[in-house]
Amino acid sequence: MSDTNQIKKREPLFSAQNIKLLKGPFNDNNPITVQVLGICSALAVTVQMKPAIVMALSVMIVTAFSNLIISIMRNGIPPSIRIIVQLVVIAALVIIVDQLLKAFVYDVSKKLSVFVGLIITNCILMGRLEAFAMANKPWQSFLDGIGNGLGYGLILVVVSFFRELLGYGKILGYQVIPDSFYQAGYVNNGMMILPPMALITVGTIIWIQRSKNRDLIEK
Repeated sequence: MSDTNQIKKREPLFSAQNIKLLKGPFNDNNPITVQVLGICSALAVTVQMKPAIVMALSVMIVTAFSNLIISIMRNGIPPSIRIIVQLVVIAALVIIVDQLLKAFVYDVSKKLSVFVGLIITNCILMGRLEAFAMANKPWQSFLDGIGNGLGYGLILVVVSFFRELLGYGKILGYQVIPDSFYQAGYVNNGMMILPPMALITVGTIIWIQRSKNRDLIEK
């Protein structure tokens, strides 16, 4: 009977609380627009959508699996070396991701340059490990990592969409603005491919988000 009761009391894999871990970072707890983390890479890799998408997926994979691994190990990690252990786990995952990118999407890997390696220092990863994975179960930590990775990636994709469209007239490398527009006098906005415009675009997203949700102003 006791085993039966324990089974009944088990939380579903996708309970309301677990779904919140996935959805929260998309809006009210977005790593970039609310927590203001990972800004540097958001500015550096969003000139075009393809590198931005690859970077977003890379961060999501590293965040999810580092959260999972640290959560599994949390009770056996001495507090005095927990940061070192976390960095070793993150570094190992980043190396694996970097090698996979070089093997399968070498052109994108070259565009991302050192920024894949700099995932190791991304504040989002260390923040989630310290704030969540060290205190929660593996499945919840894994979902938290995926949610924060997707929330981070959402902003990268949105920013890169506007920068590539307005800066190059393309989306994912394909021309979308008709030649007739250029013949009529349309000119690509070269400023959109400069780093300051990435910051301005992110700032615009933050302004729109907070104007719609006044509760975020206090954060």
